[in-house]
Amino acid sequence: MNTARLRAEVLAGLTTSFALVPECIAFALVAQLNPLMGLYGAFIICTIAALLGGRPGMISGAAGSMAVVIVALVVQHGPQYLLATVLLGGLLMILFGALRLGKLVRMVPHPVMLGFVNGLAIIIAGAQLEHFKAGEHWLQGPALWLMLGLVALTMGIVYVLPRWTRAVPPALVAILGVGLLTYVLQLPTRTLGDMAHIAGGLPALAWPEVPWTLDTLRIIAPYAVLMAMVGLLETLLTLNLTDEITQTRGRTNRECVALGAANIASGLAGGMGGCAMIGQTVINLNSGGRGRLSGVVAGVMILLFVLFLSPLIEKIPLAALVGVMFVVAQQTFAWGSLRVFNKVPRSDVLVIVAVTVITVFTDLATAVLLGVVIAALNFAWQHARELYADQHAEPDGSKLYLVHGTLFFASVKPFLGLFDAAGDPPQVTLDCRHLSFVDYSAIEALRTLRERYERAGKHLRVVHLSERCRQLLRRAGLPHGV
Repeated sequence: MNTARLRAEVLAGLTTSFALVPECIAFALVAQLNPLMGLYGAFIICTIAALLGGRPGMISGAAGSMAVVIVALVVQHGPQYLLATVLLGGLLMILFGALRLGKLVRMVPHPVMLGFVNGLAIIIAGAQLEHFKAGEHWLQGPALWLMLGLVALTMGIVYVLPRWTRAVPPALVAILGVGLLTYVLQLPTRTLGDMAHIAGGLPALAWPEVPWTLDTLRIIAPYAVLMAMVGLLETLLTLNLTDEITQTRGRTNRECVALGAANIASGLAGGMGGCAMIGQTVINLNSGGRGRLSGVVAGVMILLFVLFLSPLIEKIPLAALVGVMFVVAQQTFAWGSLRVFNKVPRSDVLVIVAVTVITVFTDLATAVLLGVVIAALNFAWQHARELYADQHAEPDGSKLYLVHGTLFFASVKPFLGLFDAAGDPPQVTLDCRHLSFVDYSAIEALRTLRERYERAGKHLRVVHLSERCRQLLRRAGLPHGV
């Protein structure tokens, strides 16, 4: 690695670390945990995922999507049960990658990806609004105007600085510049220290203090499955987005295994669970981070903040971090998806909107799963409508049906509707050279068609079956295909 690349990676990691701190603190508070648990989790997960993962340049940490799903567990059973849940969730992630199931992300359609990106962009922007509150009340008067002014200044620096120079990440300049301005002018604005004090020691390795019994497993297993599902989904979708931005290809299964190992290490060290974080990943990529070093630097800097630099870090104005995250939200949102609304099928528009809305109001796993279901049902519906038949009388008086398309559960009814058993001649031929049999419903459709012709006293002959179709029919007890 040359000097310029090394410098770019280090600066990108430093910039990303500033953005990680408030997010991890906020997510820990959402989960009703000590903020240090979020910071320890960010340090461990970010570092291990960067070192061992399959997608250099991607940033992982204590993510909000996973924090939301474990609030009830923490309230009812306490933080120690959460740590046990993180261990089990990590094992499930490793198992997912070891079974090479990461390729299932290919089943996620592009409209679902757009909805995922848009939903998370809205969540990132919406989460910043909490910083415009003092306790339960919104800021008012001079405090509000100062906050808005500093946010605008930060965003202005991030947008304008790249036109002059790209030697340093604009987000880093904005955070440090606005921080220095507020310190020199003694501006009365809220700082990171107002959220929580982040000073602490080294994380200590220890088994969670829970009874290791079946009762404990019954408590933590549902949360562990949900955490693993949400974490893997967000990680794999963020990996896809990173691939598109960098025009390179990551290794999904390796990333799943590394994420699982990172979560296990975090749970043993008293940290929260985590996964890829799209906002911080965008910051890292925009700051020039492309390799593993930027992620390692970001993770290690979190630990240094906790151990040595907390007095300085706590003086960073929240307005500077809010401004950077607003820019991230704007850059993350797929604005092009709005321009294609009148150019793509309505079903795709429905998927984009549905996944966006569900992501914002529920959780990512539900949104993506429902998006995939909607897209799959639409595909099945459209594919079923493409089934048709050419038919004509043969010289010997028989009738030939040449069917085109795919026979599966959604196309059974249209398939049977192509034939006229009562009106056809005694001899009928079904030519399957352009027909594919996909599932058991297709086999039953052929059986039903044969029975209809038998009841009418006529003979149905099936020809030109593919070898795959013949195998399906043999398994179903129709060795001759009729």
